[in-house]
Amino acid sequence: MDQASKTTDHPPDLSVQLGPLHLKNPVMVASGTCGYGEEYADFLELGQLGAVVVKGISLRPRPGNPPPRLVETPSGMINAIGLENVGVAAFLTEKLPYLRTQQVPVIVNILGNTVEEYVELATRLDGVDGIAALEINISCPNVKKGGVLFGTNPEAAAGVVRAVRRATALPLITKLTPNVTDIRAIARAAVDAGSDMLSCINTVAAVAVDIFSRRPKLANIVGGLSGPAIKPIALRCTYEVLQAVQCPVIGIGGIMTATDALEFLLVGARAIQVGTANFINPRVTLEIIKGMERFLRVEGLENIGDFIGALDTRCVFPFAEEACDLETMMSKE
Repeated sequence: MDQASKTTDHPPDLSVQLGPLHLKNPVMVASGTCGYGEEYADFLELGQLGAVVVKGISLRPRPGNPPPRLVETPSGMINAIGLENVGVAAFLTEKLPYLRTQQVPVIVNILGNTVEEYVELATRLDGVDGIAALEINISCPNVKKGGVLFGTNPEAAAGVVRAVRRATALPLITKLTPNVTDIRAIARAAVDAGSDMLSCINTVAAVAVDIFSRRPKLANIVGGLSGPAIKPIALRCTYEVLQAVQCPVIGIGGIMTATDALEFLLVGARAIQVGTANFINPRVTLEIIKGMERFLRVEGLENIGDFIGALDTRCVFPFAEEACDLETMMSKE
């Protein structure tokens, strides 16, 4: 069947059910890459997205790591921002009011140095108008305390999730780190402890050095690698997690185009988060949504649910070069 005969006449349905959350489409912005939402007001209407994941929030304001905190790498970047944020009090009074006007589900990424800090955050955010879910960050590789330390041990991860689960009725998403031997063990522990969903992955621990100064390029030395370079790792982690747990999974890592996003949906992710690409093109999420719609039309699919998890692993065939280059196809329209 040629592309013209497969194209449908009516708009395809991109809506997805993500646990208890109903999203108009599966495209979100990842925590830390869209600020608190209002920073992108000149570039896109947040209400066009499936959801917004705000910059990570801690109990008290955090200054983050000293500079330099960002370094560009081939096919990506390393960041060591150190979870700088305004703190929960300022978020509730200064940032959330704007988000409430945007008609988009708001997911708050929470972080802490201790289990008690996670619990207090969840307690303060529980039942607050305008907050749709919490994303528990136990996977940041560029802070000295908490962060990835919780995310690399199944028992520690479960302890955080279990405590947060008791503190809130909000849907919980646990953000997983790739910096482990077996991500499936962490995923199972988080779900068994009460996480409704999982997001994977956070950044990959990385180092960059300067041969002339003989010094690290980041003041923190270690940072988190993101961007296209990590997409195959993220895709593998997402696939493995989906084989290990029975809950919705959100794919993250190196998503720059609609083709990238669709790859995560194909292996079974029910939604995706776009991160580094936002810094290159602030409107990239809208372009990804448009690309998904075009893909469904070409494939003759009425809704995105018919594509999610449709990966056929029985045999590997050479891919169809013309069909897989969705961005080139769209540019010719």
